[in-house]
Amino acid sequence: MNYSFTNKKTNLYIFLSAVFLTNALVAEIIGVKIFSGETLLGVPPAQIHLLDNFALDFNLTAGAVIWPFVFITSDIINEYFGKAGVRRISFMTVGFIAYSFLIIYAVTTLPPAQFWLDVNAKDPAGNAINIDNAFGMIFRQGMGIIVGSLTAFLIGQLLDASVFQYLRKITGSRKIWLRATGSTLVSQLIDSFVVLFIAFYVFGNWSMAQVFAVALINYIYKFTTAILLTPVLYIAHSIIDRYLGKDHAEELANEAAMSSFM
Repeated sequence: MNYSFTNKKTNLYIFLSAVFLTNALVAEIIGVKIFSGETLLGVPPAQIHLLDNFALDFNLTAGAVIWPFVFITSDIINEYFGKAGVRRISFMTVGFIAYSFLIIYAVTTLPPAQFWLDVNAKDPAGNAINIDNAFGMIFRQGMGIIVGSLTAFLIGQLLDASVFQYLRKITGSRKIWLRATGSTLVSQLIDSFVVLFIAFYVFGNWSMAQVFAVALINYIYKFTTAILLTPVLYIAHSIIDRYLGKDHAEELANEAAMSSFM
């Protein structure tokens, strides 16, 4: 193993970790906004009736837009750096997200400057607003949501890493799509239910029927998007293989697979 390859390997892990961390952190912060999938596509509300006639539309958190890129990056890290590589960045990401929420909470408690309140006293339409109150409402998430999302994220990532390597043991270096899709199928099933169960059943006032119904919609979206983005996974592998060199890339992937089952 020459220095050039070692250097490229280190740079690759740093880059993938940065992409993973950034997308996960941004997804958590913007997740407070809920948007309508039907309105975005210009179609009528789905009004799906599930469990006790609880009607559901495809309303999703804004964070869901970039979560699929977290899945893809996680699978790429797993392919070349194994479960240990995924665990390392997953624990680091949870720590940084928790730190970010702590700082955001502290900032929302700071007393606002009067001139800031005055110059932002009205919205573009001329309606009176309290900019400090709006700032706090947007950035400060409930403790239940934070605990639920961090717990679900960590469980989902660790489970995804294990399932991915289990499937790699069966398929070898072939069928990347099967490893990526299979691990997402299992991990996001758990993730989608855990986050809502903790945030809105344990800490909130949702019924189990509501938790199940909303989690099902989120799961359908995440899994469908992961499948649609499969070509991106192959493109990323192709770029990495060229960057490392085909032989070195294969060697690194084999080492990752072996270390995951030692």
